[in-house]
Amino acid sequence: MKDWLKVYGSRRVLCLLGLGFSSGLPLALTGSTLQAWMTSAEVDLRLIGIFSLVGLPYTVKILWAPLMDRYSIPLLGRRRGWILTTQLLLAASIIALGSASPAAMPWLTACLAFAIAFCSASQDIVFDAYRADVLAQKELGAGAATSVIGYRIAMLISGAAALILSDHLSWTMVYGLMGLLMIGNMAFTLLAPEPTDQVIPPRTMKEAVLDPLASYFRRSGAVEMLLFIMVYKLADAIAGAMTTPFLLDLGFSRTDVGTVNKAFGLLSTIFGTLAGGGIIARIGINRSLWIFAFVQALSNLSFTALAMVGRNYPVMVAAVGMENICGGMGTAAFIAFLMSLCDKRFTATQYALLSSLMAVTRVLAGVPTGFMVTSMGWAMFYAVSTLGALPGILLLPRFAPWNGTAPATAPTPGNQPS
Repeated sequence: MKDWLKVYGSRRVLCLLGLGFSSGLPLALTGSTLQAWMTSAEVDLRLIGIFSLVGLPYTVKILWAPLMDRYSIPLLGRRRGWILTTQLLLAASIIALGSASPAAMPWLTACLAFAIAFCSASQDIVFDAYRADVLAQKELGAGAATSVIGYRIAMLISGAAALILSDHLSWTMVYGLMGLLMIGNMAFTLLAPEPTDQVIPPRTMKEAVLDPLASYFRRSGAVEMLLFIMVYKLADAIAGAMTTPFLLDLGFSRTDVGTVNKAFGLLSTIFGTLAGGGIIARIGINRSLWIFAFVQALSNLSFTALAMVGRNYPVMVAAVGMENICGGMGTAAFIAFLMSLCDKRFTATQYALLSSLMAVTRVLAGVPTGFMVTSMGWAMFYAVSTLGALPGILLLPRFAPWNGTAPATAPTPGNQPS
């Protein structure tokens, strides 16, 4: 307990709770919450579907990440100046979107939603870079856990809480409140400490674009490492893609799914990420990756058990809790691992590249799951999904050896900041 208090009591770690919240708040406001608003305004379903394109900035943020490595806004240092600027732009855009009318002004609504997504993706770039730059090696796990918790809480507020509020307040007021939350969250940016390492940023845009790639691919096994990043959480991604259809197909109501899978699942994830951060601080990133690889894969078998017993509430709660706790642990370790790979001269660009690959897996892993369930049934599907962990486990000795203290492809001294 003393070790937990020490690592989670650090100012560097605590501030990431608020910055993670700021990172997670805009996502639902241009996604599920905006869709609910458009549906209630009787906007054509075809147009609502087209609006999913406003999320494109999240998938291509690597394109402008070098700008945030190359240039600084002279307010609060190399990273915090950018964070504060994006938070101001987000607050203004969210409030402006609340004043628009999806039915009467759909294209203005689309432009404002796209602006929010662009500013949000930009904030994510620089927040991820700041997190990797500011944390000490032993704080990486706790920092990853704390920021994930802030992110998840924000998604709950801008998603579920916003929908509940919309039954009692106008959408303009709902979005106005979300904008005010973003403004209030700027306090965490002002209180956050500056990274202690003195890093010389790229001097030209050519350096900002090419040097991060050269710095990464100069390492031994750099290409294979990208494969490892894509497959480490494959089993978790396969299982998670079908959780809601699975629970509904077993006969649980939407209220059951919302209460247990979303609300209780969030609490379980928070517990898992906190526990994961504490374990990482104690035994290191590499050993945590080994343990959590097996744990998060075996947790899929809890859904196999639920599929075999059928509609059973205690088993459902246990399965959802186990899957989210184990998934939270794995996420904390993996984010800490990604942060440890980055050269601090180019953290924004390199982390944007690595995290984009992780997102690609999450999207592609869901494609075959419907065919798998149709052909083999729920129980066998979740049993087979555990095999998705094998590629990552087989690569662990190469990139995260059990007795190693740092990633096997850590930058060589010649690639470190001078």
